[in-house]
Amino acid sequence: MSAAATPRVVELSSPFTRFAGRLLVGVGYEVVLAEPPEGHPDRQEDPVGFAHWHAGKRSVSVSGPPELRRLLAGADILLDGTPEGADTTGLDHLVHVRVTPFGLVGPRSDWQGTDLVVAALGGMLAQVGDPDGPPLHLPENQAEHLAGVNAAIAALLGLRARRRGPGQLADVSAQACAAAALEAGTLAYLHEDRVPPRPGHVHPLVPHGLFRAADGHLGGGLGGSPRMWDALLDWLCEQGAQADLTEPRWQDPVERKKHQEYVFKVVQDFAGTWPKAEFAERAQDRKLPWAAVDVPAELPDNPQLVARGFFTEVDGRTDLGFPFAFPEGRRITALTVPAAGADQKLLAEPRPVSVGEGDSARPALDGVRVLDLTWVLAGPYCTKVLADHGADVIKVESAGRPDPTRFAPFMHLSRGPHTDPDTNGYFNEVNRNKRSIALDTRTDDGVAVLRDLIASSDVLVENFSATVMTRLGLGWDTLRELNPRLVYVSMSGMGHTGPRAGWVSYADTVSASSGLTGLTGWGPGDVVGVIYGHGDIVAGLQAALATVAALEHRERTGRGQHIDLSQLEAIAAHMGTSLLTSARTPIGNTHPVWSPQGVYRSLGADNWLAVSVRSDEEWAALCRVIGRPDLAATADRRGHSALVDEAIGAWTRTLPADLAAELLQQQGVPAGAVQDGRQLVEHDPQLRARGFYVRMVHPAAGAFLHEGPPIRLTRTPGSVRTPAPLLGADTEEVLREVAGYSPERLRYLYDAGVLR
Repeated sequence: MSAAATPRVVELSSPFTRFAGRLLVGVGYEVVLAEPPEGHPDRQEDPVGFAHWHAGKRSVSVSGPPELRRLLAGADILLDGTPEGADTTGLDHLVHVRVTPFGLVGPRSDWQGTDLVVAALGGMLAQVGDPDGPPLHLPENQAEHLAGVNAAIAALLGLRARRRGPGQLADVSAQACAAAALEAGTLAYLHEDRVPPRPGHVHPLVPHGLFRAADGHLGGGLGGSPRMWDALLDWLCEQGAQADLTEPRWQDPVERKKHQEYVFKVVQDFAGTWPKAEFAERAQDRKLPWAAVDVPAELPDNPQLVARGFFTEVDGRTDLGFPFAFPEGRRITALTVPAAGADQKLLAEPRPVSVGEGDSARPALDGVRVLDLTWVLAGPYCTKVLADHGADVIKVESAGRPDPTRFAPFMHLSRGPHTDPDTNGYFNEVNRNKRSIALDTRTDDGVAVLRDLIASSDVLVENFSATVMTRLGLGWDTLRELNPRLVYVSMSGMGHTGPRAGWVSYADTVSASSGLTGLTGWGPGDVVGVIYGHGDIVAGLQAALATVAALEHRERTGRGQHIDLSQLEAIAAHMGTSLLTSARTPIGNTHPVWSPQGVYRSLGADNWLAVSVRSDEEWAALCRVIGRPDLAATADRRGHSALVDEAIGAWTRTLPADLAAELLQQQGVPAGAVQDGRQLVEHDPQLRARGFYVRMVHPAAGAFLHEGPPIRLTRTPGSVRTPAPLLGADTEEVLREVAGYSPERLRYLYDAGVLR
């Protein structure tokens, strides 16, 4: 590949790779779908899905390995979703990204996996649903989406590493991608020896949840600061709906948390009288984090998405757009679905590809300096990914704007006292491999220090509200003057432009606005919602992808850029075909085509088995395993779902979920136990064989396990190298090394209280 050439990607598509291909279309790469001579099966079986996943790609019909090798000889990246993997022997230039349900190594590497089964074995199902009911599947294939964005990141990391050596294999396990995206699900077990129950409608840590409105549902709650509580209470008082919440006892956040059910009832009685859109707008006028729960069919009416040009036309139909505008703020406004074999000429056109000299095994982002102004989860998750793969991430922490995951008692995960900012397992998980400086940016001297650091950095990431950087005098125009090669990634909830740019957003409110919450439930009117921070994880992953894509763009053009990532757009882009199909109601754990698919109670308390049946062959195999061969001839399985589910449930209730899964998997039927944090850490043989959980000794919190990187690059692997930093532990080192400060300058800043 020449310095200015557009990278070429060949995709051997599967449900776990197709989103990666779509994302690489979104960053401007040439993505070539390699199809069999008869065309991809989804062209006939699922034309709407095919249009969503493959619009904007090119198409080449490949009749066998020789033609595929000819195509790969001129490619930079191979996205490979085939079970057996393509033969790339001798194609040393190629970044070969294998994406499979469970990874290439380990005792379950040959297990069958669907989105439901991977979500079960990856821990996602254990985090959604009512505590006394079955686990609930997140809609629109969220495990597949997580695998896809991680695969896209792996592809770009491999491309960047190739500048210093040959291509390499990237092993992406969809299960590990899910297990790395659980917010506090596993962390509560690692740091407090407890397994939280499924939260129902209420977030397990922060005082937020799902509320009924007069015409639907709302996402929101009490907020995360005293100001928000005071503003909510003032509103209740104005409307005479405060009950006894004006009593002094309720000013104590610990008291509110202790009696949260009662406080939520008072708020529910108030919210339930309002139309959802009006309540959200009135709340946001008061800077309170609330949002209406919309379904995908309502997204084209969202004024923020429309104003920012989020949507894309696919052959004349409105479809979801991409998670961020790229490059340099450009949007893809229209895409065309390729005809089968429309680009056969690519087989006959030689395309030279070059690789870097040497064979450096340094991590892919070694030598990249990232200034991290993020807090809580979405931003730190982005910079965690960058740090895991070798970037020098400098976390700037401020006494005037403390990170709740260091200081807030309700977010503190620790076996010890919840008052030490250095011992919170939540913070320590997403901030490993980073350095910390404690800098008060409320002062002119503090901002001057920040400017000096920006001038010497490659990347700046922040997830403040839209106006914070401008108020600091550090808008994009100023940043560009300070450092023309800077990659600046902002991650506000709604983005920096548009009529709702000033809206206050948490993960649950972003999920509410995106359509995800509205489809998470059991049926019409029975919405449960996604309560944990899935939206934050998605935004963090998409910001990491954007960062690496922008660094690659800088290598080709010499230019930095501002990526104005909206967390709403990031999660909306993970809603699959829901807009094209006008999805309006939840479908629980069922599948729109396959049957049966569900989650069945198994032996023991709150133990469950996830099962997907994709074909008649798998159905016949399942009937043999459960001892009901008489059901194999049932032609209309969906029409007889009650009979089918009863037969499967009668069998699963007599067996441990793991054993039932093994018996089904031996016959090629996708199945897996629903695993919680304890089971993932203690019992999962696949994650253990892959070395997913990594022990590290923290100077204040002691030894504990970390969730490792789900991407395994064979030549330039990422890793957990150092524990999270103590608050301000690296202040002097960073300012001497990066900003070139003298001892006298440092002493002045300490004396002035600018540095801790």
